Amino acid sequence: MPLAIPIFLIPLFVLAGIALLLIALNLLARVKGGRYVRPIANTLMKIPWVGTQLKKASRATLERQNPELASAVAKLERSGATRDPMKAQQALSRLSPAERQAYLDAATEQGAAPEPMNRAQRRAAAKLQKQRRR
Repeated sequence: MPLAIPIFLIPLFVLAGIALLLIALNLLARVKGGRYVRPIANTLMKIPWVGTQLKKASRATLERQNPELASAVAKLERSGATRDPMKAQQALSRLSPAERQAYLDAATEQGAAPEPMNRAQRRAAAKLQKQRRR
């Protein structure tokens, strides 16, 4: 019986486990710019409650650090720019100059290179450029 864990220590062990998990995630985030924690974060984002809370915390941090970028990201998400490149171009044209500059700076900082376009996308882009020239 002396080896049995008293019931009042169970919450302490749970809290200690959570603390160890957070410490491990913090250490992983510091290695190679968070390369190893990104897959874990992407997996956690799929859990409904956790994903919502992580998005909320991320937006709050972004609003504190760079309000122009936060505003630009919110506008781009509302317009559906994350799914359609044509909508992304239209949404970028609607941003204010400060928001556009903040967004482009963040994109170059992250090394977001444009994805190679397929034939249909190239034709649509060429058609859009022709319309702009007129």
